[in-house]
Amino acid sequence: MVPPTWNDKERVEEYVALMEQGTVPTAVAISTLDVCQPAIDRGDDYFVHWGLTHFLLDGHHKLEAAAATGQPVRILSLLALGESLAGSDDAARLPALRTRARSARVPR
Repeated sequence: MVPPTWNDKERVEEYVALMEQGTVPTAVAISTLDVCQPAIDRGDDYFVHWGLTHFLLDGHHKLEAAAATGQPVRILSLLALGESLAGSDDAARLPALRTRARSARVPR
């Protein structure tokens, strides 16, 4: 994201008006997928950590409008596999994992 002061306020207001009418705009991002494991195996607390990071290319005005209105934004994500710390098998699992319901890690 860029600082909100860099955005054209009139353009943000246009998206606010569209979103209040039910439009769900699309932003574009390039993304990386990192799948990392802890450096040390400490027994029962050994988890693989997945990090999907989006770098916004287009949609700064849309995201500011979404933040102002509490409305959703769709993100078209272009996954850069060559720049990710994940293998092609991990990337192939990503669409199915993204459809699962969110869950919190249960402390032990």
